[in-house]
Amino acid sequence: MKKVSVIIPNYNGMQYVKRCLDSLRKQTLKEWEVLFVDNGSTDGSKELVEREYPEVKVIALPENLGFCGAVNLGIKAASAEYVVLLNNDTEAEPKFLEQLYEGIRKKKNAFSAAAMMLQFHDHRKIDDAGNYYNALGWAFARGKGKPEENYREEKKIFSSCAGAAIYRKKLVEELGYLDEEHFAYLEDMDLGYRAMIAGYENWYLPKARVYHVGSGTSGSRYNQFKIRYSSRNNIYMIYKNMPLLQIILNLPLLLAGFGIKLVFFAKKGYGKEYAAGIKNGFSISKKSKKVPFRWKNIGNYCRIQLQLWINIIRRFA
Repeated sequence: MKKVSVIIPNYNGMQYVKRCLDSLRKQTLKEWEVLFVDNGSTDGSKELVEREYPEVKVIALPENLGFCGAVNLGIKAASAEYVVLLNNDTEAEPKFLEQLYEGIRKKKNAFSAAAMMLQFHDHRKIDDAGNYYNALGWAFARGKGKPEENYREEKKIFSSCAGAAIYRKKLVEELGYLDEEHFAYLEDMDLGYRAMIAGYENWYLPKARVYHVGSGTSGSRYNQFKIRYSSRNNIYMIYKNMPLLQIILNLPLLLAGFGIKLVFFAKKGYGKEYAAGIKNGFSISKKSKKVPFRWKNIGNYCRIQLQLWINIIRRFA
């Protein structure tokens, strides 16, 4: 029985996958497997893995099912109790898997645990030290661009970045996997949000370290696809996870937050894409099911709401 199943979704990642898989070959934790889920790549990356990495299980999809679709198939095929989701544009330090595995096992109520993601081109700076969400409707990476020495302590977070994180497989199954309506972007935030509603915790484990190129599939920090899907999925996530009274409570801040983002992206020439994503988010929300409200979770909702307010301060700290 493997201790960990590593799931790597891939779409035309030829320039990244070799470095990623080579780093996994150097791991101090030995009892693990790799499932490489290819989203219909046409650049030869799937063939490279099949040819040069016989230890890797390749799941070849005929078309691009998005990050969520690929990862869910990987989780279902995983044999281990714990699954690690890892972006193809990462390079893991040798103790990466060991630190994640030992770390989450010590947190009995943990749903997930995120690694320290460092910028590939500057190992001294953080790329992601845990994800947060606030009452303005903003999702953000803790510590992005800041010195890594400031983020060396374990900490509870709102959600783990699925670019390098470990999850308890049975809890992922219990919560219904990644929501494939997201396709890509905020799917990990949504999953972490649902875990908190159910009373589980998400943690940051800084001794598990990876170097991350960033935008390895989408191609850039700001582009039409990313902006449209991010705003779309944000609306959907709010509708899905917040009870009506909580939406009403946060509405003034949410309107302000989305308005500020609209102005921000308009100045960058992406205002139409951001607005179109919001419109699409309302459309899919009408057809989707909300997370059922249960009175037994009222304390969890209150804790989440407090975090949504506190995280406004964290965003500007």
